[in-house]
Amino acid sequence: MDKKKKVVVAFSGGLDTSYTVMRLKNEGYEVYAACANTGGFSAEQLKKNEENAYKLGAVQYVTLDVTQEYYEKSLKYMIFGNVLRNNCYPISVSSERIFQAIAIARYAREIGADAIAHGSTGAGNDQIRFDMTFLVMAPGIEIITLTRDEKLSRQEEVDYLNANGFEADFTKLKYSYNVGIWGTSICGGELLDSTQGLPEEAYLKHVTNQKESTLKITFEKGEIVAVNGEKFDDKIQAIQKIEEIGASYAIGRDCNVGDTIIGIKGRVGFEAAAPKLIIEAHRLLEKSTLSKWQQYWKDQVAQWYGMFLHESQYLEPVMPDIEAMLTSSQRNVTGTAILKLRPLGFETVGVDSENDLLKSKLGEYGEMQRGWTADEAKGFIKLTSTPLRVYYGIHPDEQR
Repeated sequence: MDKKKKVVVAFSGGLDTSYTVMRLKNEGYEVYAACANTGGFSAEQLKKNEENAYKLGAVQYVTLDVTQEYYEKSLKYMIFGNVLRNNCYPISVSSERIFQAIAIARYAREIGADAIAHGSTGAGNDQIRFDMTFLVMAPGIEIITLTRDEKLSRQEEVDYLNANGFEADFTKLKYSYNVGIWGTSICGGELLDSTQGLPEEAYLKHVTNQKESTLKITFEKGEIVAVNGEKFDDKIQAIQKIEEIGASYAIGRDCNVGDTIIGIKGRVGFEAAAPKLIIEAHRLLEKSTLSKWQQYWKDQVAQWYGMFLHESQYLEPVMPDIEAMLTSSQRNVTGTAILKLRPLGFETVGVDSENDLLKSKLGEYGEMQRGWTADEAKGFIKLTSTPLRVYYGIHPDEQR
């Protein structure tokens, strides 16, 4: 090979991507290790990734911080839409992977790479999210997936690294974790048995606060601007603050069973204090500030938005159209939602908003009407019943 091919490895620091860096370097590639951070890596982890990338043979390591981009182009709309897959799971890993893939593709184009490599297996969703994004955003650049193509076992990868002078401390753990700004996913262990749930030791965050407290989240046009009265210009910092508070109660634990993109069922555990608290607070505020039909249609498109994100369709041209509707729906979603927190759970309390539609002068539900008379109410009820009276007048035998 007269000129070494330039390859960008989507580098997480885990076993599969570590193996990929060393193997491609040994095969004569000029390896660039790129870690796309969407908020899940600590400064210490990123430093360790850089050190290991060079030990493994990379000619260059970069951290691509796309946390703010991830918020502005995805998280914000998931909050607007109260998006939970199967009304349960915050779409964390799937949405993160899209933006990690976009960042890697962009970097590969910038340095004129010949190939992009990632460590996905052939049995999961991530291979689709990475490959589809690369095919669209980096056309003509080769995609290399050693772990998938060669069906490599963990032991084979560890043995290769050890044999080539890299001490691979990749102990096979009972559980695997993916930590991100929008929650931590947990795979393996008891989750492989549909009759079992996760034990306490499977979770990374545990109850450290036994005393009930009140959490107040203030929104302006659907975006968080304050937490317990403390103002935040940086939305990521606001999310992290809510996570810190909620995690002390171990709030947001659950398991989700869903359909994977490749067609099989998948089961994942998670702990996601911030997403659960933020979405329920936001939903509570919307109940008081949006009309019935605003809520209804927003829920319809939000379900599609979440499904498209999960199924690697973020680049589908309809997504900006959905985002435009979600953004428009938030114009009056301003105010403070009040929650009560306790160990392993929380409850919604109320809202304080100038846009609270409960403050209507036309009347209070179940108390007194001011916008209509008793005769007008009786007339409305009679007219509303007309279609049913017509039907059962002709089909009396079908009355229940």
